[in-house]
Amino acid sequence: MKDGFLRVAAATPKIKVADCVHNSQQILDIALSAPADTALIVFPELCIIGYTCGVLIQNPSLLTAAENAVAYILEKTVMLDTVLVLGAPVAYGSSLYNCGIVCHRGRLLGIVPKSYLPAYGELYESRYFAPANDDDYSVVYAGQDTVISRNQLFICRNIPDFCLGVEICEDLLASPQPSQKLAASGATVIANLSASPEGIGKPDFRRKLVGTQSSRLLCAYLYADAGEGESTTDAVFSGHNMIAENGTILAESPRYKAGIISADIDLSHIVYDRRRISSCTNIQRMSEIKFDMGMSELSISRKISPMPFIPQDLSEQEDRFEEILNIQSTGLAKRLEHTGGSAVLGLSGGLDSALALLVIVRAYDRLGIKHKNIHAVTLPCFGTTGRTLNNARSLANACGATLYEIDITKAVTQHFADIGHSGKHDTTYENSQARERTQVLMDIANQVSGMVIGPADLSEMALGWTTYNGDHMSMYGVNSSVPKTLVRHIISYEARQIGGTIGAALTDILNTPVSPELLPPENGEISQKTEQIVGPYELHDFFLYYFIRFGDSPGKIKRLAGYAFKDKYTDEEILKWLRIFYRRFFAQQFKRSCMPDGPRVGSVGLSPRSDWRMPSDAQVDIWMADTNLNYKSR
Repeated sequence: MKDGFLRVAAATPKIKVADCVHNSQQILDIALSAPADTALIVFPELCIIGYTCGVLIQNPSLLTAAENAVAYILEKTVMLDTVLVLGAPVAYGSSLYNCGIVCHRGRLLGIVPKSYLPAYGELYESRYFAPANDDDYSVVYAGQDTVISRNQLFICRNIPDFCLGVEICEDLLASPQPSQKLAASGATVIANLSASPEGIGKPDFRRKLVGTQSSRLLCAYLYADAGEGESTTDAVFSGHNMIAENGTILAESPRYKAGIISADIDLSHIVYDRRRISSCTNIQRMSEIKFDMGMSELSISRKISPMPFIPQDLSEQEDRFEEILNIQSTGLAKRLEHTGGSAVLGLSGGLDSALALLVIVRAYDRLGIKHKNIHAVTLPCFGTTGRTLNNARSLANACGATLYEIDITKAVTQHFADIGHSGKHDTTYENSQARERTQVLMDIANQVSGMVIGPADLSEMALGWTTYNGDHMSMYGVNSSVPKTLVRHIISYEARQIGGTIGAALTDILNTPVSPELLPPENGEISQKTEQIVGPYELHDFFLYYFIRFGDSPGKIKRLAGYAFKDKYTDEEILKWLRIFYRRFFAQQFKRSCMPDGPRVGSVGLSPRSDWRMPSDAQVDIWMADTNLNYKSR
């Protein structure tokens, strides 16, 4: 395992009811042919005998056959470095338990009994089984000494983040669920051996149940369901298997078909979230059974999206964009209502200020204020092109805003004379324009009793690609937690939704290179292109997401980016821009320490008040050293 990834699987064998020899061979065949480097396979409830055995479950001959079948599987998997969780009935004294049998390399690690026994509809388990309690029972089963207990965790010594807990079917539906205690005791992976009868609406119910539980417990949740071969006397079982991680279904089986599904879970992300979220606690009340696994570098099979801020499901995107716009406009409406002022916006003809204007329009509509009270200001200077200026004019007029056009060239030129600047195209040349624009906006805001609305986005704040006390500053930053890639997608969404003159202007803005326009154009075209200087925003947003959201190391981020952008950027290009990202992120923290108020829209934010409290003089050496690791091919 490297970078926290662990390959896990859920499987449904094609069984025969009460035929333990056949069933054990089916289980073994799946286990031995599982995808390479699979660390864990979970099988369905009572899969050794078949869940639908009825009163035969209590028959001594069947119980002995089941035990022999488990012994056979243990014998045949001595060399298999995969944890298997099997379902079988286990007798102890006068009681019979519905159990999960945990095996590894021929060793019986432990037996976990079911806590909640259903006795409704077609389910009659309480007739045959005793419910688990908090007692531990030492037994000899399948020729090995072991313990029957629901209070035990199975922990890999050399992969300590791999901590397995087991619950069975109905345990997930009851309250409190055993998995709650297991997770609170440290389980990062929960295995659920299930036999869920099929019915109308059941697939979606299971899907929501498994996804929600993995989210609530901040864990990976493996759900293995009974299927083909079970008796159809009163019910049908579809083998609906799922693997979820923190609310996301990573893999789901086709129903009514035996087989195996696998996924690569990220244990490091699970552990990071648990340490980050203060409501997670360690109660440490469970027995810990340790085992060892071989270590290998997993070739990741899970999909790594190059756009982590954008939903991969197209059907979800428009809902996401609409929700973000609602959050932004509601936040701004509250601020405007509180101050009693109007909005003043510097409109550049670029992406960020276009989104800010759309947000202001929505906020005004919420408050019932006429759009003419929006004060949109264009501030052309040395680098302004006709294209961006015309787009700013067109957008402001189409939105019904009051448009100011103030050329700041003379003011900046006078400022150069005042400070003895030659007009050389250096940092002073660029920043003087940005600060003059901010001064004009602030003064207009004073004149109209308004607020300067900041368009700077999350990506710019992360990289420090703003002029300190220039475009860096405003009275409310509506885009402060929206990264550049997301800004672009929201603008595209609004262009389609609105259409007309606004849609046409937004479409041209989308096709315009991102630029602060602080250097003179070349042949009338933008000469200063941001992504040629600081790097592609899609890469920086990718780096930002995994660094802030999960605390991933530069080495891991580089590896993930290699998968996500394998057809677009070389490994050398990724490493180059990753180093620039870290250098700029650490060096520019002082700008974030005094960034304006703004609404948080997602799981990644850099507000010094709520999200990101980082000293401005923290050293970047550790992270830069990590990026110097020799690259290993994917």
